Parts: sequence; C-alpha cells; structure tokens
Amino acid sequence: MALTGLQIYKLLPRTNCGDCNFPTCMAFAMAVATKRVALDQCPHVSDEARSALAEASEPPMKLVSIGTGDKKIDIGQETVLFRHEERFQHEAGVAVLFEDNLSDAELEKKVEEIKKLKFLRVGEEIGVNLVALKHNIADAETYASISKKLSESTDLPLILMSDDPSVIEASLKAIGDEKPLIYAANKSNFEKMANMAKQFGCPLSVYSEKLEELADLTQDIKKLGVDNLVIDPGVRQAPHIIDQLTRLRRLAVQKVFRPLGYPVIMFVDEEEPYQETIQATQCMCKYANLIVMRGTNPWQLLPLLTVRQNIYTDPQVPNAIEDKLYEIGTVTPDSPVLVTTNFSLTYFTVESEVENSKIPSYISVVETEGMGVLNAYAGDKWSAEKIAKFLEKQKVREKVNHNTIIIPGLVAVFRAELIDEYEWNVIVGPEEAARIPSFLRNEWKPGVSK
Repeated sequence: MALTGLQIYKLLPRTNCGDCNFPTCMAFAMAVATKRVALDQCPHVSDEARSALAEASEPPMKLVSIGTGDKKIDIGQETVLFRHEERFQHEAGVAVLFEDNLSDAELEKKVEEIKKLKFLRVGEEIGVNLVALKHNIADAETYASISKKLSESTDLPLILMSDDPSVIEASLKAIGDEKPLIYAANKSNFEKMANMAKQFGCPLSVYSEKLEELADLTQDIKKLGVDNLVIDPGVRQAPHIIDQLTRLRRLAVQKVFRPLGYPVIMFVDEEEPYQETIQATQCMCKYANLIVMRGTNPWQLLPLLTVRQNIYTDPQVPNAIEDKLYEIGTVTPDSPVLVTTNFSLTYFTVESEVENSKIPSYISVVETEGMGVLNAYAGDKWSAEKIAKFLEKQKVREKVNHNTIIIPGLVAVFRAELIDEYEWNVIVGPEEAARIPSFLRNEWKPGVSK
C-alpha cells in the first residue's frame, strides 16, 4: 500500500537542506507520496529508508526512453488522470509509419516528407518524434538494411515493428546502440524479445488484446530483467479506443496497478486522411503516450501537434514570454511601436501579423502574468501606468524619433491617461490582430517628431 506524506517524512533526514530542490523535507515527502518525484532526488536518504520507500517513491507509470542523445524522447511517468489536477509530465510521441515494401525512391520521398513536418507555433518548434518501420515481406537482412538507412537519413528514433525475433535481432545488430523501441512481444515470443531487449538495452513493447493477459506478460517480462516497457492493448476501433485507454490510465495512476503502469502505444487504423487525424487526436486527448499513423500531409499533422502542445503545457504556469522590447524586421527610429501583453499566444499572433505587414516595427511587451489583453485588463494586471512604466524601462523614447505608441483597440480606455499623465501620443489600434497589416499600412505615418 502506498505511504502517506507524513509516513514518508518520518523516514527522511528531516534537515530541510534544500538539496532536493524543495524548501522542506515535508514538501519533498508530499511530492513523493503523490508520485511527482522519485526518492532519488534526495541525496541524503538512508539505505534503510530507501528500501522502505521503494514502492512509494516510484511514479505510478514507468518512464520509458526511446533513442539516445539528441534523438531521445521520454514518454510516460504520468501521475494524474486529468491535466488540471497537476499537469501531464511527458508529451506523447507521434510516429510516422513506414513499410519495408517501399522502393528506394518511395522511401527517400517519404523521408523528405517527414523532414518537413516541423512547425513553429507560439515560439516553439513542434513536429513528429519517431519513425516506425513495419515488417511486411522483406527478409531479415533487407529489413535491417532499411532500418539502418532510416536511422542515418533522419534525426528521429525508430520503432522496429515485427513479431519475428529473427527480424528484430538482425536490425538490432545494425542499430541496437541507438536504442529503438522493439515492437512487439506477445505470449508466443516474449522470452526471445525480452532477451534481445535486455541484451541491447532497448525498450520493449508488449501486445495483447486482453488486459489480464497483458498484465501477466509485463510481469513475466519483468522477471526476465526487462522493465522498460510500452504496452499495446490492441484496440483499434474508434468507439472502443477512449474506453480502453481511460481504463488503462485509471488502473495506472488511480489504482497504482503496477502490471499495467506503463506508457501506451496506439496505432491509427483509419485510411481516410481526415478520419485518421480525428482518431489520432482522440488518442492524444485520452490517453495514448505514443501514436503511430501513416499520414504525412502537413495539414494532417499540424492539428494533432497543436492539440499536443496545448495539452502538455503546465496549467499552473502562465504561458508567457519575456517582457521586453522586440524588434520585428530591420527597425529604424521611424518604426512604429506596438504595445501588447506577455501572453505567448497574444504576442506571437501580433508578431506574425506585424511580419505580414512588411513594416519593420517594435513590439513593447508588458508583464501581465501571462494573461491576454482583456483578461489582463479585467484582472487589473495592466493599466496605463504599467504601460508607461515598461516603456520607460525598455527605453523606447531613446530608440525612436517620435513619441507615438499603438495600443490594442480592446483597451482604448488607456489612451487619455497615457496622453495626459505620461505624455505619449497614442494611436488606438485594431481590436483583432488580423487587421494589423492593413492598419499599419494605412494608418502609420512615419516621421512624427517628438
């Protein structure tokens, strides 16, 4: 049975040294009890306490790494059923499926397609994480050759997909040091697959359509010395996916049922591209840790990756950027100065539209605790006084030869105070960011003197 925070605290050194990055031993004990951190984060815990706290210090879901170095991705180690309870720990991986019956030209073309599946959204690059190679008809050596070619031509870790241990073994001899995910062990081959995973130090996926059998398999494989596992419950039909994935997440994080406390891999089987994206998004929302799909169209992947980016942000941390004066394009002393908040989505939307205008501009970002324009105004997180303070701090008057700023149309109420109290010439901008390009082209008149 899991220990309470107080029980864990009694076994800690209780020195409040802070070496665990928590202010007190009690705070650290509570984090261990709720599976948010591992006991190893305390460098002073005794061997006796370590033994007693072994189960309590383990997160309910195993952390599994695929790949090495810059290619490595971590999945799993989730601790809650709902994001608002705390946050989701490691974002789900997205893999593109390749098959071994592709010609060299088709293989090259698909590699080039996935290299383009990277997008910049709210200042963060998002993209696919892995390549899955499915064994269909190739012999073991040919499959190994294709897997090596894929490993060398992409910067993504691999999933080796075959239930034939000899095929997997040939590939591991070629790329085993890159720690690909082996897919998949089942009740008929798990001993050979587990031994190879142990020999090469690779993570292993376990497959069964029956949860009871899946739980038994993970325990049998664990006895063989392999515990870096990813589980596949075998469900593929849309009506049953959410039900099965929710059951698995509940068993892992609420019931702390260790035999199924592993990240989950799901395969999207919809052939119609729109339906494929919808099904993949379902899996992303609840509760796949690794999603494999065939589609390589940017319009298919961008919605899925956007959903992932939103889900795996920390709801307890404002999605904010640094409050400073940003330069968009090659600015001059005649460039306009736009004022906005430090909410990431607000800033990057404004930045994008300013770039579209082709008019080099300054954007003065005001600290609003990560809130957007209206929320910050309603929550009293920004005001005319605060805008003036940040314009002064950013030395805006020293960078331009005019005295004019552009404020969002939603806070036109700030205009009079900025003019009367702080001696700025204020232009009220549009309420929607999409109108910024035409506004700058039509309304901004450079050369206004101070």
